[in-house]
Amino acid sequence: MLQQLNARLVTNIKNKSNWLSLLSGLSLVFAYAPYSLWWLPFFVLPFWLNSIKALTLGSATKQGFIFAMGWFISGISWVHVPIDQFGGVPLAISLLLMLLLCLYLAIFPALACYLSAKFTTDKCVNLWLFPSAWLLCEYLRGTLLTGFPWLSLGYSQLDGPLAAFAPVIGESGITLVLLIISICIVNIVNKVNIRSHLAVLTMITVLTIIFSNTHWSKPTERTVVVALIQGNIAQSLKWQPDQEWPTMLRYLDLTRVNYDADIIIWPESAIPSVEAVAQDYLTLANQSAALNDSAIITGIINYNFESKEYFNSLIVLGKKQSGDENGDYYYNNPNRYYKNHLLPIGEFVPFGDLLRPLAPLFNLPQSSFTRGDYIQANLKAKDLNLLPLICFEIAFAQQLSANFSDQTHLLLTVSNDAWFGDSHGPHQHLDIARMRALEFARPLLRSTNNGITAVVDHHGKIIARIPQFEEGVLKTQVQLVDGLTPFSRWGDIFNWLLPLLLLLPYGLFRLLSNKKTSTH
Repeated sequence: MLQQLNARLVTNIKNKSNWLSLLSGLSLVFAYAPYSLWWLPFFVLPFWLNSIKALTLGSATKQGFIFAMGWFISGISWVHVPIDQFGGVPLAISLLLMLLLCLYLAIFPALACYLSAKFTTDKCVNLWLFPSAWLLCEYLRGTLLTGFPWLSLGYSQLDGPLAAFAPVIGESGITLVLLIISICIVNIVNKVNIRSHLAVLTMITVLTIIFSNTHWSKPTERTVVVALIQGNIAQSLKWQPDQEWPTMLRYLDLTRVNYDADIIIWPESAIPSVEAVAQDYLTLANQSAALNDSAIITGIINYNFESKEYFNSLIVLGKKQSGDENGDYYYNNPNRYYKNHLLPIGEFVPFGDLLRPLAPLFNLPQSSFTRGDYIQANLKAKDLNLLPLICFEIAFAQQLSANFSDQTHLLLTVSNDAWFGDSHGPHQHLDIARMRALEFARPLLRSTNNGITAVVDHHGKIIARIPQFEEGVLKTQVQLVDGLTPFSRWGDIFNWLLPLLLLLPYGLFRLLSNKKTSTH
């Protein structure tokens, strides 16, 4: 038995196809921030698809799994950083847990390859089934077990020409277009229906030009001055009792000289205290902001004494609207946001009774939060409506869509990326936020503890930013816009419609083939 396993291992190691799939997946990390080589997938994906197009069911599934393992191992290697530094487990264990996550995520691309071969007569990969299968599996990846839609292919195109599709069909729609282009390239190289595939590429080029020159929203005459505070508090010190007041005073000091801003944003859990306990401090900040005709939005933990539940929340201090004299804040007032999409392990522990005794990893600070409602009112500050999302939530376009309206002025996301150190995780996180601004054509404010704090315009372009690991204030003027994008109106309905349309020619072909077979 052992000899058979060793022989199989040696065979797999010597298999060139395995290495091609692994290296193809590994290379995709350079398509995302901070490298942002948006053109890279136009070479990697056709190359890999060409290598699997003739494979049978089992082989295609295997190569899809190997490709995805390379893709995720290189792309989300930052996951092990908080486990290693704050989880209380050895480095080897943190790397093993990261590997297990990658193994789980690799199931979905492997399933896409399986489906692309399963429903064909010759049980080989059908490239024109692949985009539909891929989007279905990406939907499952972003939904099952609370979802982890990180590193979707569409994000690689944020700074490329295909970004013009984002306001129309969203990030996952860009993924679909990217796959269609890759398939056309494969078929043209192999001299299969060259004219038809050139026609498809021409149509995509024309649509890209049209969408690039279409203005889905227009600037208004109204501008708002914002100040985003980056406290740069080390994660190892953030929740130390003797650092509570120094941290809170730091935010007040950085804010005091910026009260000329309309809205001041503090990051996720900027105040290292429970809201009920910090009332004196919050009252002071509330009155100071109101006195200076300003508003502060800050992250803080709230504890409900009746239900005994913790919430990761955002509250508004100071001016909710013009005319407030003493500020609108009072404890448990409705002008607040409770995080809905909690991060597994970091903010809640599945099967906590079983896992918490095993390791400090399952007892991280604030790992017992309760979900807020999926749909909540926009925050109100200085006569503006801000749609808030905390940290990981910005990766879920559907959640943003469910809370978006034509009355939303600004998108707001706060985070504490200090957990991920000097990795590429925070850079990818910022690009995800930029994609949301582009999809919904609204300026976006992103305030973080230690970077990357940034202001993004309604085209998804960064207006200003503060480098990582620096204390500072990002103060800038933001122009408000009016108008709705197709994506903000109809959500991602196109992401279901387009794959179905791709299936129609294939279904018709199968139907005609079956009729011919039955006739003979």
